[in-house]
Amino acid sequence: MKKGTFVVLASGRGSNFQAIIDRVRDGYIDAACTCLVTDNPDAYAIQRAEDAGIPVEIVSYKAFSDKDKYENALLSVLARYNPDLVVLAGYMRLLGKKIVDSYNGRMMNIHPSLLPAFQGLHAQRQALMYGTKIAGCTVHFVTHDMDAGPVIVQRAVRVLDDDDEESLSERILIEEHHAFPEAIRLFFERKLQVDGRRVLILP
Repeated sequence: MKKGTFVVLASGRGSNFQAIIDRVRDGYIDAACTCLVTDNPDAYAIQRAEDAGIPVEIVSYKAFSDKDKYENALLSVLARYNPDLVVLAGYMRLLGKKIVDSYNGRMMNIHPSLLPAFQGLHAQRQALMYGTKIAGCTVHFVTHDMDAGPVIVQRAVRVLDDDDEESLSERILIEEHHAFPEAIRLFFERKLQVDGRRVLILP
């Protein structure tokens, strides 16, 4: 039986990307990461991919005159690898309708809050400013609306009285490194069933 494949999109340091490929390497995820795609030629994630022997495709946003041209180029790269799943691991751009529709139900993102709370940028800062006692992370399927797709996996952390944005972010990141591989594993084990807004995890 052909092993499943996925492509990772990342824009920065790629710590979630590293956590994911580590779990591929140890057999927890029974699928192959066939490419890292980045919009940032200086992303540290590139070094992580090269160290792991994973091909890298750089599709720099600055190289295109508008978003449509950029996304057409991105779609072309994705089509070349034909992945079963697209994983957004710290990819810092909102994807347009054409890409989201092309990978409907086959594209995941991670967000550092317990969605639907604190969508968008600086979710950890938003949680601290609101005064919440529990924060966390969410892996969800990508839809046309930002940080609004069906929830796959969530993990919670307590907000401590002396937390600042950095300390809370670090503890949430530890949970992200568990949650994202779990969601990918469940996808390739065919245990995720989307029922409206709910994602059922099959036995």
